[in-house]
Amino acid sequence: MKPTYESVYSPDESSFIVKKFIEKKFSAPYHFHPEMELTFILQGKGKRYTGATMDDYFPGDLVLLGPNLPHCWKTQEGSKENSISYVIHFTEDSFGKDFFLCPELAIVSNLFKSSQYGLQFTGENQEIRNGIISSFTEREPFTKLIMFLKLLQQLSQSSFIYLDKQHADIYFADNEQERINAVTTYMVENFQTNVSLTKVASIANMTTHSFCKYFKKMTRKTFLEALNDYRIGFATKQLINTDKPVADIAYESGFKDASNFHKTFKRKLNLSPLVYRNTFMKTIKE
Repeated sequence: MKPTYESVYSPDESSFIVKKFIEKKFSAPYHFHPEMELTFILQGKGKRYTGATMDDYFPGDLVLLGPNLPHCWKTQEGSKENSISYVIHFTEDSFGKDFFLCPELAIVSNLFKSSQYGLQFTGENQEIRNGIISSFTEREPFTKLIMFLKLLQQLSQSSFIYLDKQHADIYFADNEQERINAVTTYMVENFQTNVSLTKVASIANMTTHSFCKYFKKMTRKTFLEALNDYRIGFATKQLINTDKPVADIAYESGFKDASNFHKTFKRKLNLSPLVYRNTFMKTIKE
């Protein structure tokens, strides 16, 4: 299954677009576009599909998606109320090629980098949600622009979780980035084979014991947990983008046997690999 390309219409006089959708069921297919997307769910619930991940959404759901990240929202079957969302489309070049590179907007630029994995904002964030609704009703262009920049600032200062969960363990502070980049590169290049803890510790220029403590401190997970998360992330993409047998995907994802793969997959996603594939495909097709 491949996501469809969506062309986002942008009026010549607007640098960004704010839309409101009121539908019995959200109708947009599993799709992607080069624009970033900020989506706020005012009403409705169901499943949110981002990349290869599948999560529940409820009223108040607030998500920022980076360019070309496939996604869609599917309304829960039997819902009697309308589904209502506010959506803002924009690009890093909306206000000029280097606008977001100025020092004053560094925090926003970092937010954009993180958005390539999909971000769900946690907490109440009521001021942000009110700002999104107000930016839809505002008609004065300059005021609308200032409101949007304020939204970006507020989002940059808000807590979030990654939707593409396999990347949550490889986002670190700048002063640790060089060491972690080397570790991550080794993991990405070798996750399909036997990954040696001794080797990865030597890459970090540490003893095995010191590395395990360091990695747990940095990521709040053991290296094995982070490795398995990456493997499961790879497997979910294989499950929805190919028709390979589950057993083949298990081995290609780096698991030594299908039983361990099933157990790890179900523990992390609360579904077996086959049920995950069938549920994802059925819902998207419907």
